[in-house]
Amino acid sequence: MGIRYDWQEAEIQDIYNRPFLELIYQAATVHRQYHNSQEIQVCKLISIKTGACPEDCGYCAQSSRYKTEVKPQALMDKETVVNIAKQAQANGVSRVCMGAAWREVKDNQQFDQVLEMVREVTDMGMEVCCTLGMLTENQAQRLAEAGLYAYNHNLDTSREYYSTIISTRTYDDRLNTIENVRQTNVTVCSGGILGLGESVTDRISMLHTLAHLQPHPESVPINILSQVPGTPLANNPDVPIWDVVRMIATARIIMPTSDVRLSAGRARLSPVEQALCFMAGANSIFSSDDGKMLTVTTPCPGYDTDHEMLNLLGLTMRPPFVGQQKRQESCELCRE
Repeated sequence: MGIRYDWQEAEIQDIYNRPFLELIYQAATVHRQYHNSQEIQVCKLISIKTGACPEDCGYCAQSSRYKTEVKPQALMDKETVVNIAKQAQANGVSRVCMGAAWREVKDNQQFDQVLEMVREVTDMGMEVCCTLGMLTENQAQRLAEAGLYAYNHNLDTSREYYSTIISTRTYDDRLNTIENVRQTNVTVCSGGILGLGESVTDRISMLHTLAHLQPHPESVPINILSQVPGTPLANNPDVPIWDVVRMIATARIIMPTSDVRLSAGRARLSPVEQALCFMAGANSIFSSDDGKMLTVTTPCPGYDTDHEMLNLLGLTMRPPFVGQQKRQESCELCRE
């Protein structure tokens, strides 16, 4: 199966709706064609600046518009971030993601500090990803010069449903940031969240948008909503595991070279449910030493728990920069 950028929504919906076990089988087949199915990349997410975000994303504990348990914290100092990265690396983590609760990157001293963090953690031999909000092409280039490996900017949901969840930033704002990153050698990480109240049609539409980006995002995170008290989506129902697996499998089939990342919400999945996700094509997880992902309201399995699960499943932790060769191959196919 080759790499396509002309998927139609009806085709994607047909894949998503295939009989469950047949869908997993087909996704697993594609996965083995493009990836080492024995490897899982383990990532660590660090909230380098927490809370007080002016955006109104309805799912987010860090928005200043909602009363949640999150207490605003200033930008971490470089030494703290580096020490967290060193501990993560010692536990087999190969990718560190730095998240700041900003609407957009500003050319100021704080951005200079983030650039220093990127340089130092990159020099440790780790992949570094940042998610800092909107950024310009010049800012993306500065991050690239600092050694940034990936930039995360999720679409969250479909264009049609987006305004139901967020009013302070447009869908095109998100796509423009992704395009600014694409002007550099930094890889793109972009996916969405399940459980926002979206329909299956919305999920298909989001995947359709991602699959039409050329090249496809090198990383496609599939997040499961963590219902945060105080946010508008606090009472949304849990997403069935069947829906999570279908989404992962569909993403794997239509974007075969991308890493599909089982991201937020994994803490509520059993090892058996996670194994289904890996079988369907997920090849990356986020792990932690403190039991949380970005904030106290987003739980994340610990390093020891994940080591035990991966050992049980006979999976190994992927070293950094394996994706570079895959990216080169994808870009060559994209140019043909």
